[in-house]
Amino acid sequence: MTESAPKLAELLETEGINASRVHRVLAALANGAWWTPRELVRETAVAHRLVAATLDALGAELDQRGDGADAGVRLLRPAAHAGSAARPEPADPVAHLLEGHTEARDELRRLVAAAPRSRRDLDHVAATADTALRRGVLLATRFSLAGAHLLCVGDHDLTSLAATLVYPEARATVVDVDERVLEYIDDAATRLGLPVRCHFADLRLGLPASVRGQCDIVLTDPPYTPEGVELFVRRGLQGIADPRKGRVLLAYGASETTPALVAKAQSRLTRMGLVFEAIWPEFNRYLGAEAIGAASDLYVLRPTTRTPAGDGASDPARIYSQGVAAREASGGLGTESAAAVLRQSGADTAVGAWPHASLPEHGVRHVRLTTWLGSAIRAECAAIDLTGGWEALLPRAVLAGGAEVRAVVAQDTPQVRDAAGRAALRAMLAPRFDLRFRSGEPEAGHTVVLAREREREDDAPAMRLLANCQDRAHGVLANTLREGLISVAAALGQTLTKKDARSRVAAAAPWLSGHTLLDLPAHRFADLSTATERLVADLAE
Repeated sequence: MTESAPKLAELLETEGINASRVHRVLAALANGAWWTPRELVRETAVAHRLVAATLDALGAELDQRGDGADAGVRLLRPAAHAGSAARPEPADPVAHLLEGHTEARDELRRLVAAAPRSRRDLDHVAATADTALRRGVLLATRFSLAGAHLLCVGDHDLTSLAATLVYPEARATVVDVDERVLEYIDDAATRLGLPVRCHFADLRLGLPASVRGQCDIVLTDPPYTPEGVELFVRRGLQGIADPRKGRVLLAYGASETTPALVAKAQSRLTRMGLVFEAIWPEFNRYLGAEAIGAASDLYVLRPTTRTPAGDGASDPARIYSQGVAAREASGGLGTESAAAVLRQSGADTAVGAWPHASLPEHGVRHVRLTTWLGSAIRAECAAIDLTGGWEALLPRAVLAGGAEVRAVVAQDTPQVRDAAGRAALRAMLAPRFDLRFRSGEPEAGHTVVLAREREREDDAPAMRLLANCQDRAHGVLANTLREGLISVAAALGQTLTKKDARSRVAAAAPWLSGHTLLDLPAHRFADLSTATERLVADLAE
């Protein structure tokens, strides 16, 4: 400590036993290099507030260059703080094992660098490639992964790829609402020959049926609101096959100045009867989130007999910290606009969170989105409210419905805001539906997608086969495709056994197993269309 830094001495005294964090910053600066505040946060896992306070306390001991947030600083006399650099740090649980996985590390660095950009409305902050690797190594060394099934509840950080790169004998399933992430992981897994499968789902509504009760271990890095933590952990628990043996690994962090927020999240986990088997501080590092030190802790949670297997999460609609699905957000249809849409549609079924006052007293049944997507409900005309953060469900909500569907979404929804988005939506819903789009009053700021079943008498056999799958969107896709193929073969004067049809489907679409049309990632819809054409062509041959 130098006499020229009385403010630093005051800061150390103020921090008390937490002054070790200040020493981390001093140790980084002691190498004499130039640092920006952001770089110091990511290097030390110390929150930006304390990094800034440390730099301010050093004052005249710092050399500075540049202005603004990216201004660089360095110590004029690094040797004066060499003592801080010599302070020991607790051992990292997997650091000594990483050198045995250099190929996986290099591949993950390429994958993370090329991954889809983070989405603020989903509370995305990208983890570093080394964090993904360290998660994979921890999973492979703390647990016996031979034949094990990992469930990633959301996987913007590519943990599924990391785990199977480190231990290819395991397999992984990814459930995410971000179509870009699903396509990226699918493509990478195919290229690298990794056993990873991807399912689309809005986790606020539940896991896909084929994923529930199928997995051995779960990893999730959820939105860091207490509601988000609880919901994603509950979804992970729904995926565990045997709660007596399963584990949920949770990445969770908060600012060191908000321990009450951590207490809220932990109390929710405690109420679920989960044991905190381990907590590794600052295990996860991020390319952002400097307010919490660009780091989060890794929890290992163990279910008990008191742990619920079902849903039970409160207010699942508002789990994010920003965007239309944040707790403080407003949005969605107003009562008058909602009533006008329902009146003009002539709907017999209203699906979603329509304002209660907009619903007619008689003649229209009200169905939750969860029910609509979870079971086949035939409706002559269904009006679906997907405003307020449910827009990603648009194509699947239409496929789940009846002869005519009117779905209301925000005008800036990617699938309706421009010609390219509308063309992609039409491709997903063809050949079953014809689409029209209506914007403006009384739906100011919103677009109504009008979907009506089309006549099919003149459809080619491949189109009839695909439409058969769309008519049974809730069904297991391998089964509906098999039954449809038998029917098409009969129309062509051929006979197929179930066994023969099943083997043909497996050969044409090896990625199909376990999916329904409602959890099939969007990029696979084109593959499904190609598979139906191949199956019919094989019949002709």
